Amino acid sequence: MSPASSKLLRRARAERPGARRGAVLRAWPQYLAVSPFYLLFAVFGLLPVLFSAWLAFHFWNGLTPVTPAGLQQFKFLADDLVFRRAVVNTLIIWVLATVPMLLISLGLAAALNAVRRFRLFYQIVLFLPSVTSIVAIAIFFKAAFNDQIGLVNVTLRAIGLHGIGWTTEYWPIKILIAALMTWQWVGYNAIIYFAGMQAIPSDIYEAAKIDGAGAFRTFWSVTVPMLRPVLIFTVVISTITGLQSFTEPQVIFSSNAAINPNSGGPGQAGLTMVLYFYQQAFTNNNFGYGAAIAYGVFAIVALFALINWRIVARRES
Repeated sequence: MSPASSKLLRRARAERPGARRGAVLRAWPQYLAVSPFYLLFAVFGLLPVLFSAWLAFHFWNGLTPVTPAGLQQFKFLADDLVFRRAVVNTLIIWVLATVPMLLISLGLAAALNAVRRFRLFYQIVLFLPSVTSIVAIAIFFKAAFNDQIGLVNVTLRAIGLHGIGWTTEYWPIKILIAALMTWQWVGYNAIIYFAGMQAIPSDIYEAAKIDGAGAFRTFWSVTVPMLRPVLIFTVVISTITGLQSFTEPQVIFSSNAAINPNSGGPGQAGLTMVLYFYQQAFTNNNFGYGAAIAYGVFAIVALFALINWRIVARRES
């Protein structure tokens, strides 16, 4: 028998069901070592997802017996005007936050890539908002943008301008939430862009310089196309996180006794999809409808993430 034939024979014997089971049994210490992750994921990840999927087809307030609802929850969700308002609010806030944030992050990454001294210090400063508690950041923004005594309005009045109702007017509420989200994630994305720029070979920049390309032309024609995978990643992640904004509006309106913190402020101008889900499920104790909202949010986020990925991938190609 030739060596090739004997090798194929040994492979066929090894691929028998009994041999595969024996290999699994021999590797039980490795499976045992990684089992805690899968157990925790099953208990705190998979089980709640499956339970919420079952709950979306039932009525339940947490106390009374569960009763079947069929598709009534989803039919009501399709006709729910408040949910539509929450979807519109979320999309507006997402656009106001994501587009400036990614552009600013790209500019900061280019500036960081150009400096040579104190680069580590600048990286730490940029990344600090990302590791700071979002609740603490929201409390700071709520104080700084207070309609009466906030630093922003005090400054505007000091230079002869009128104060802005950051927490009482339709568009200022959205701008405030978007500014908070931008502040939190602009440094994170800048560090990612900077890491991508560091991976671009220096030979390409030298060739562009020899061809007479200036700094802006080099950035637009060399750096941006080479960052295509990084750009796709940041756009998709920013879409997923931006469309799930919850803590920002909830904390901003939490200290006003005249406003329900889960209502999104006056006129529901800051009511987002996830905040509406929280309102229905944990304020109104309508867990079945809350589960239906959660799956509606999941569908919208997945749809927009896919659309953004396709648009960015096509334009960059």
